[in-house]
Amino acid sequence: MFPKNAWYVACTPNEIDDKPLGRTICGERIVFYRGPEGQVAAVEDFCPHRGAPLSLGKVVEGQLVCGYHGLTMGCDGKPVAMPGQRVRGFPAIQTFPVLERYGFIWIWTGDRTLADPAKIHHLDWAESPEWAYGGGLYHVNCDYRLMIDNLMDLTHETYVHASSIGQKEIDEAPPKTKTEGGTVITSRFMENVMPPPFWQLALRGNHLADDVPVDRWQICRFTPPSHVMIDVGVAHAGKGGYDAEPRFKVSSVVVDFITPETDTSIWYFWGMARNFNPKDKALTASIREGQGKIFSEDLQMLESQQRNLLAHPERSLLNLNIDAGGVQSRRVLDRIIAHERASTPQGIAATQA
Repeated sequence: MFPKNAWYVACTPNEIDDKPLGRTICGERIVFYRGPEGQVAAVEDFCPHRGAPLSLGKVVEGQLVCGYHGLTMGCDGKPVAMPGQRVRGFPAIQTFPVLERYGFIWIWTGDRTLADPAKIHHLDWAESPEWAYGGGLYHVNCDYRLMIDNLMDLTHETYVHASSIGQKEIDEAPPKTKTEGGTVITSRFMENVMPPPFWQLALRGNHLADDVPVDRWQICRFTPPSHVMIDVGVAHAGKGGYDAEPRFKVSSVVVDFITPETDTSIWYFWGMARNFNPKDKALTASIREGQGKIFSEDLQMLESQQRNLLAHPERSLLNLNIDAGGVQSRRVLDRIIAHERASTPQGIAATQA
């Protein structure tokens, strides 16, 4: 159960540089590749000849060639040519609106007439030379909403990430949650605490002392359909916390694009954008390695949680005050999905019946 009239991150550009990429997004089997002049194309991963996956083929001069019998497809989904055959009259396969922006490739799997590029999540840091970004991709067998829950309630850091970013003060600092339009914001501030190992690394990376008390913040922002951006950082205690001058702090944005594959699996594009020492490539690699390890620690928990929920669909779960961010995010999603369904011909018919 996920919105389809929305832009999702489908892949990164390097994933389609050399060959087609087959990927299921929101239940749709899609093949991504570079068409003429290098623009991104996305079509149904289904050869109209014998049903073979087009992603097992190759790209020749911007056209997708099926790896089974050599049927050549255009970016418009229409058959173009096939050795010894006349195929131009064959019906087209489905195509999808797709764009390359901010270092990601975005896909729209719903009503193509609503696919406005202006609706793509704006990323200030991706357009500024004063920021550096490093990230990666995990495939996770869980409902996309479980990952949203995970990211909107960082209390779990104390337990799941005890050796990297967790600390007992997270439990002691109550979060505050509010909703602004379709955005849900959960924030937590900790004063005069010792930095955990990951933030010690970041402090050293900005040439700051890492063995003194700091003020720490976590501001989680959920934006539909499934994007979570988290302002995180530490500043030497007493220097202004979140508002401290750059020379006293390290701060960044934890980037989380959660793209549903199926009802119980996701493509999780994770990363961190930072605005200190952006040209230090070694620091970028070091932070990326550390963050990748942190996120990998979530995978076992989320996949095990999903198996439990599937095994016990009748069980009701408890909602505590720390769950407010996830609960409100789900309410936003429920409203969007209900509106989307009511706007479809099937939904209108069901409403009128």
